[in-house]
Amino acid sequence: MAYQKTLAGPAVCAGVGLHTGERARLVLKPAAADTGIVFVRTDIKDKNNSIKAIGTNVTTTQLGTTLANKAGVSVSTVEHLLAACAGLCVDNLIVEIDGPETPIMDGSSSLYCELMLQVGIKEQAKPRRRIRILKPIEVVDGDKFARLRPLETVGAPFELRVRIDFDSAAIGEQSYAFKLTPGAFVRDLAFARTFGFTSDFEKLKSMGLARGASMENAVALDGDKVLNPEGLHVENEFVRHKILDAIGDLFLAGHAIAGIFEGDRPGHAINNKLVCALLADPSAWEMVNDDDARAASQSTKFASGLKRVESEFAAPAAL
Repeated sequence: MAYQKTLAGPAVCAGVGLHTGERARLVLKPAAADTGIVFVRTDIKDKNNSIKAIGTNVTTTQLGTTLANKAGVSVSTVEHLLAACAGLCVDNLIVEIDGPETPIMDGSSSLYCELMLQVGIKEQAKPRRRIRILKPIEVVDGDKFARLRPLETVGAPFELRVRIDFDSAAIGEQSYAFKLTPGAFVRDLAFARTFGFTSDFEKLKSMGLARGASMENAVALDGDKVLNPEGLHVENEFVRHKILDAIGDLFLAGHAIAGIFEGDRPGHAINNKLVCALLADPSAWEMVNDDDARAASQSTKFASGLKRVESEFAAPAAL
């Protein structure tokens, strides 16, 4: 049987937000079993400064996922950190943050994975639970769709199958299937960076977005050309990042998922609609113990596929 996990100790990092451009400091702290992922805005001196990471607390999904509590206290762009938690099977965590947006780091989940693996991940006394999909559930937005359906084999890992299609020749049509087995997230997805087009940059800035964006934390495209001097980490980095985002967004179901996710040009909005549709239909799922032996162990070392570890990752004393 797999057991719930948290961090073995506190971990600290800092950086700027992709959209606000504001610097924030994160302290990731161990949490008791059954806590889930909870953000705490330490810059807000109020008893209502905690925000549970659950799909029903999502308020906006414009170029990122924003959570807010009933008092209106929010934290934005949470998907990359949540994806790292899901990928490393970290179920319970207190995330103290002194600003409105989580740091974008290098635009991927790699530094969050490094941070958590450095301090260590420990098992807790309670069994890990998964949401087992019992019947297909789907949401459609124009020509886009996202769906969850039951696993083809009982006990198999969560699987994601995604297709994207962009007019840019640098991206084009890409498809990728990924199974969330131990070590696979770090090896195959964590390094995949967010991306955007220079033609949209000024418009986004006028909307109060992308103020912290740079080629240090995103893949920049000018039409059919990738502008980053280092190029892409892998040829299909774009679709891999879409799967990374989906893993983070779907973790807002509150538990790991036992099922298959299929998405055609998915994004944060449709991912959240799918989570809310799932939670609203108790006949579509059941809660089960995660007794899959493959999910019960998680390496505490980086797999060889973690392709980017930034030297600028600061030690706590420097923050």
